[in-house]
Amino acid sequence: MAKPDPVVTPNTWSFLRDPMIKPTGFREYDARWKYPDEINLPGMTALGLGLGTQMHRRGLEPVIAVANDYRDYSLSIKNALMLGLMQAGIQVKDIGPALSPMAYFAQFHLDVPAVAMVTASHNPNGWTGVKMGFDRPLTHGPDEMSELRDIVLNGDGVTRDGGTYEFVDGVREAYIDDLVGDFRMTRSLKVVCATGNGTASAFAPEIFERLGVEVVPSHNRLDYTFPNYNPNPEAMEMLHDMAETVKSSGADLALGFDGDGDRCGVVDDEGEEIFADKVGVIMARDLAKLYPGATFVADVKSTGLFASDPELQAQGIKADYWKTGHSHMKRRVKEIGALAGFEKSGHYFLADPIGRGYDCGMRVAVEICKLMDRNPDQSMSDLRKALPKTWSTPTMSPYASDTEKYDILQRLVEKLVAKADAGEPFAGRAIKEVVTVNGARVILDNGSWGLVRASSNTPNLVVVCESSDGEQEMRNIFAEIDAVIRTEPGVGEYDQTI
Repeated sequence: MAKPDPVVTPNTWSFLRDPMIKPTGFREYDARWKYPDEINLPGMTALGLGLGTQMHRRGLEPVIAVANDYRDYSLSIKNALMLGLMQAGIQVKDIGPALSPMAYFAQFHLDVPAVAMVTASHNPNGWTGVKMGFDRPLTHGPDEMSELRDIVLNGDGVTRDGGTYEFVDGVREAYIDDLVGDFRMTRSLKVVCATGNGTASAFAPEIFERLGVEVVPSHNRLDYTFPNYNPNPEAMEMLHDMAETVKSSGADLALGFDGDGDRCGVVDDEGEEIFADKVGVIMARDLAKLYPGATFVADVKSTGLFASDPELQAQGIKADYWKTGHSHMKRRVKEIGALAGFEKSGHYFLADPIGRGYDCGMRVAVEICKLMDRNPDQSMSDLRKALPKTWSTPTMSPYASDTEKYDILQRLVEKLVAKADAGEPFAGRAIKEVVTVNGARVILDNGSWGLVRASSNTPNLVVVCESSDGEQEMRNIFAEIDAVIRTEPGVGEYDQTI
């Protein structure tokens, strides 16, 4: 395999012949590029050849399930990827357009060792990428991504005989059957189904109807131009739209899904947008009654309530805070035998006996409906108000280039640790500890905290703050974190702020 040529640029003769791949597209736990600015179709074929070569190196049976999300260019990119896989001697089982969790499900349903899902995830149009994995339900983490990057960028892909193609029908229906089973609601439940015209539009309304839920449609027509907004239930634009629909329809709650359906966002019956980590605590409280003594994993951006909530403590629940990122979280849930993992971005990892351990927004939606069925006298706002009060910022993302962000973060971590070591006050309180498992989470003596880390997917840092005392303390924590961030000239403006 020829090495990708950095000289290749769009709209040239070589662009239609030679692979072009920007190295920064190989991220911590998936591959993601702007298309066609950062990768071309020959580059995607080179990626497929590299992925197939990686499978052979690891001694895997040469069979892979492949799928694509609902974007106008995803099929072309999948076809280029599959060509490379077949060049590597891999038997490709194409399950067609899908959600990412449907592709993960296909690994189990078809009993194949590998999966590759062509998706830009929640990124806007103009992006593409691949989520891939070998050891189900896990997906590639930093080690696997580094190995794959080196194979591809060094031109080490090896062609082999034996590559085949097969289109496998019926996986969508099997996936929905697996989600719904024989469960039917016993209480009346009216749910706003928000899909932002994305891939989940082909799944979520049918799933809710099968459960016996009354569906209030919200942008459920498939349209890969995303005419209303980019489907991303962490973005305030989508959450606000969900809230307005709840209020106008009198629904019991709204459930919204991102572009590839592996995340779920929640708005309650009062139109209150509940951040996913708080939804996680609500779910953990409910599951703790069914599985006392269980362990839950939460990412470092998540609320401190997983560790401090008295109701969870009374059920003997153990909390484990871990690195942000769907591959990191899936791996951690599996490694320590946790019942579930919760990530503030809206990824939930429900393990046996609830799910299979991968992130599936549809599975979360089903389980939230079951939760509401188990609590027939309570509304979602009742469950929210029952939680100990905290004040949280949205997830904020100041710009930092992909080539600089990790060096910037290392210096920021050193500066924040130095503040703690020097005994300096932070937002008017003492620093209890600085957790550096993934960036720096500065925890104050009252349990309030502020976090800065590097985004694994986009050229940004990530900032989140939470106070157990009040909104003013939350703002003070953000101001302290931001003051340190502003010492770095390579950091730009925030996408949103408080």
